[in-house]
Amino acid sequence: MQSKRKVIFLVDDDMVNLTYGNDIIAGFYDVFTFNSGSRLLKMLEKRTPDLILLDVEMPEMSGYEVIKLIKGKEETKDIPIIFLTAKSDADSELMGLTLGAIDYIHKPFSTYLLLKRLEIHLLIESQRHELVKFNNNLQDMVEEKTKAVVQLQEAILMTVAELVDSRDDITGNHIEHTTQYLKILIEAAQKRAKYKKIIAKWNIALVLQSAQLHDVGKIAIKDGILNKPGKLTDEEFDYMKRHVIIGEKVIDKIKNKTSDHDYLEQAKILVSTHHERWDGSGYPRGLRGNEIPLQGRLMAVVDVYDALISERPYKKAFSHEKAVSIILEGKGTQFDPDIVDIFMEVNHKFKSIAENGKNEQPHSELQGKVVNSIL
Repeated sequence: MQSKRKVIFLVDDDMVNLTYGNDIIAGFYDVFTFNSGSRLLKMLEKRTPDLILLDVEMPEMSGYEVIKLIKGKEETKDIPIIFLTAKSDADSELMGLTLGAIDYIHKPFSTYLLLKRLEIHLLIESQRHELVKFNNNLQDMVEEKTKAVVQLQEAILMTVAELVDSRDDITGNHIEHTTQYLKILIEAAQKRAKYKKIIAKWNIALVLQSAQLHDVGKIAIKDGILNKPGKLTDEEFDYMKRHVIIGEKVIDKIKNKTSDHDYLEQAKILVSTHHERWDGSGYPRGLRGNEIPLQGRLMAVVDVYDALISERPYKKAFSHEKAVSIILEGKGTQFDPDIVDIFMEVNHKFKSIAENGKNEQPHSELQGKVVNSIL
């Protein structure tokens, strides 16, 4: 099958040059001739050539004026243009090249030279198009592979997090719900001037993904303590608290073997600080107030809310209203008071998620002291 012939637009106000140029080129390419810049511009609205041969000195509109208009439009700016000129001064050539011309051909034409210049520049343009096409395809391939890797990472992450929760005898989309609660709280906090600049620096998607690993350290806690159907002894509770330090070590071990540290830094912050308390009585480091990163202060409220409304080996599920009441009681002691205020504004959204995710109504409530012992 014969390849499609290239299209050349030839522009010159001299009919002798137009006829002569057409006779030379027509044997190899499809040629359209124009005796003015305005006629060329009109045709460019309908058809795009592979290359334009443009006379510099024309009445009404010079070649310099024409090329400025062509290069100024998105749809025509990439058309290669070769200037035709009787001048041989360097300044004129420099001006044309500066405006975007790819070459100069001096008149009168040399048949061999004109055809050779056209051949070379059309080949260069063809190779440029192939390179752009290749780069676009390569980019699509990279994006597709990157998407596949990210999906694999997310699947592995979700599987690990669900494995941890299954050991803790937790059921009912705990990870998904916790992530949704955190998203609601972050978005509400971001609307406040106090937190707007801080949260603007976060990659919120990474923070939400990282939240799935907040209790990863529980994978190393003994089943007998993790699933004990009752209040833990002081010794057992101290052992349980080790899951935070274990989680930090897990994250650090992954960091040492990967380069995606932004994601892991967020995970480590959430692992390390979601059990710290506003009054400094939390663990593992007894951080107080704003010493606790904002991510940890947000996660603390989310984690406790989900624990309160969920059934665990040691407790029945609390109602949404009771959970809200307990969180409100912890304002300024267990929780950042500002974060509690934000939670109070959006807790109805938490309730909607919780109710949509439950197959059964909450069981009867236990006394608050039992709940506090396990949070």
